[in-house]
Amino acid sequence: MKLKEYIEAEKEYIISLGRYFHRNPEPSLKEYNTALKIEQELDSLQIEHKRVGETGVLGIIKGRIDSNKRIVLRADIDGLMIEDLKIEEYASEKEGLMHSCGHDGHTAALLGAAKILKAKEYLLAGEIYLFFQQGEEIGQGARVFIKEGHLKDVNRVFGIHVSSDIEVGKVSITKGTTNASCDYFKIIVHGESAHVSEPQMGIDALYISSKIVTNLQTIVSRQSSPFDPTVVGIGVLRAGTAYNIIASEAILEGTTRTFSIENRKRVNESVVKIAKNTAAAFGAEAEIIFEECASPLVNDEIVCDEVYKVANEILGKEGIITNRQKSLGSDDFAEYLLAVPGMYAFVGTANKDNPNTLQPHHCGLFDIDEDGILLAANLYVDYAIQQLQ
Repeated sequence: MKLKEYIEAEKEYIISLGRYFHRNPEPSLKEYNTALKIEQELDSLQIEHKRVGETGVLGIIKGRIDSNKRIVLRADIDGLMIEDLKIEEYASEKEGLMHSCGHDGHTAALLGAAKILKAKEYLLAGEIYLFFQQGEEIGQGARVFIKEGHLKDVNRVFGIHVSSDIEVGKVSITKGTTNASCDYFKIIVHGESAHVSEPQMGIDALYISSKIVTNLQTIVSRQSSPFDPTVVGIGVLRAGTAYNIIASEAILEGTTRTFSIENRKRVNESVVKIAKNTAAAFGAEAEIIFEECASPLVNDEIVCDEVYKVANEILGKEGIITNRQKSLGSDDFAEYLLAVPGMYAFVGTANKDNPNTLQPHHCGLFDIDEDGILLAANLYVDYAIQQLQ
């Protein structure tokens, strides 16, 4: 890996920011201090900015050469409600909160890129929109930027995510579908309570909910092609008030994951149908609530080729992965790709000499090799320059 000299010159700045954000994580849609820090940095760089929603930040760098071209560089900023188990000096200072997915590194990389691009604005023909996006972990932040109209007249959108399953010094630039959709659902089963010694007098919501859990699995095993990966998962089942009372209500919470819009629609409709019909078969009613979190993430082939050229200058072809296995994890960056040509790259941060960098995302020991943050910043900068020359 041969980083550009302007990245090496800002190495200390970028890494210090990453450590600051790691020490000070905030949960989704409550990133108030994170947004304030970002605004302070943009102010120091004399970069125009505005709030998006309550906690998102949009920075704008205007090139000195007239052009109507506009690109978006995006970083997500929210942390997770997980206890940081590391002992490093930059470990989270907030109990029960940490950056265990790498968004601290994304934010630092984009701020580092912003500093460099601001200094090079005389070379740029067009505008760079810097999306510091809130609420990715709950699939809500991208919609705020879109709703407020910040994708209007945008030609390209480029995002980066660190990855603990890719060696540091490598990047995945994979065409087509790379990540699944994600939808959340809640099923509320309404039954009737009675004494367990007289089951005929009640409608057992707990028993019915167990049948719903079982029946929902037929969506994958009997309604979906084995060649079209699908997940219907139940993570929560709450029911009952005492050991000798038939439960009058049960609540299930779960998620669906698919790789196509068509399959997403079919699967979600099946969840509703199976829940309602199973409940009705036992004399109960099922209420289903769906919340859309993220669409399938599909990288544009032309944009992948553009980013490949940039990455090749830094890493060489041996450092570029073009066939990364699809992930059933999701990211609401996908919502931008429904409207604007773009791509989402995955930058390696795994280093065998630091076991914590090999830990899975959303783990209390999760850490990143900071060279990956520098590479991300380099990719942001060079792609923007390529597009706006």
